[in-house]
Amino acid sequence: MSPSDANPQLERLLDMAVRLYESTAAEAILVLVDERLDWARLRECTGTVPLLVAADDEAELAGAETHGIRQVILDVAGLPVHERLTQALLECVASELVVPEAQVVAVYSGFEAGTIDSVSLLRLAEHLGQLTVRDLRNLETKVPLETLKLVVDLALEIGREGREGKPVGTLFVVGDTRKVVQASHSAGFDPVRGYGRTERRLTDARVREGIKEIAQLDGAFLVAADGTVEAAARYIDASAENVSLAKGLGARHWAAAAVTRRTKSVAVAVSETSGTVRIFHDGEVVLRIEPFRRAMKWKDFEYEPPGGD
Repeated sequence: MSPSDANPQLERLLDMAVRLYESTAAEAILVLVDERLDWARLRECTGTVPLLVAADDEAELAGAETHGIRQVILDVAGLPVHERLTQALLECVASELVVPEAQVVAVYSGFEAGTIDSVSLLRLAEHLGQLTVRDLRNLETKVPLETLKLVVDLALEIGREGREGKPVGTLFVVGDTRKVVQASHSAGFDPVRGYGRTERRLTDARVREGIKEIAQLDGAFLVAADGTVEAAARYIDASAENVSLAKGLGARHWAAAAVTRRTKSVAVAVSETSGTVRIFHDGEVVLRIEPFRRAMKWKDFEYEPPGGD
C-alpha cells in the first residue's frame, strides 16, 4: 500500500498541532491514523516535535521510524474514537513514550471515519484517570459490578502506593471461589483464616487497609462474589496450556490467565515493576489500567451507536 498523499487539511491540522504543542506543556504530538501516510511530509510539517503515530494495523505504520516517528500498535478496530485514543495513550505510557502525568496533542478522525479532522490537547491524568462503569460491565461474568469495582480500586491503590516506599505486586481472583480453591493450594500461612465473614468484607475500609499490609505475601487473594476475602496466599495450580500472553509478563500474570481460563473467575493482577493493573477474564487481558498518583474516578458512561435511517 502506497502512502497517502499529504492533503491541505491534514497539513493545516498539523500546523495547529505544532502551535498548540509549543504554547502548552505537551510532551508530544500523537496522530491516530487509519492508513499509511507520507511520513517524510508528516515529519516536515512537524519539525523536531516528538511525534507518535498509532494504528490498528502494523502495516499502516511501516516506514515511520525511519523518519524519527515512534510507532504505537493498537488492537481496537471498530471502537469509538474516544476508546481508540484512550488505548493509544495507555500504550504510550506502557511503552514509556510519555509519562502518566503528561499532556499530549492528539490529531485524529473525530467526525468522519478515515478523514483526519480534529486536534485536541489531552491531559493524560484526566483522560485515563476515569474508568467507565461500562468497561467492567462489558465483562461477561457473574461477578457483581460493585465487587469488581471494590477489587479494582484496591488493586490500583496497591499499584500506586506500594508499601513503605517499595513497589508491591499482588493478585486477586474474584468469583467462582469453589473451583478456584480446587485449582490452587495454600502457601501454608493464611493471614485471613479464623476471621468471621463480616471481618473479611472489602466494603470495610479496615479490611482493605489490612489487605494492603499483607499484599506483598506470595500467592493470590481469593475474593467471593459478595466481596468477602475467602483466602490469602494461595498458589495457583491451574495449567497455562493454550494461554498466550505478551512478552515480559511474569508468573503472576500467567497464573491470572490460567485460573480464569479454567474457571469462571475474574483475576486482577498488580505488576510489581510498574504498578499497572491488568484484569483477566477467560485467559486473556481484557482491561489494563495505569496507576496514576491521584485516585482514579469512576465515571458512568454509556455509548449507543447511532441508528440507521
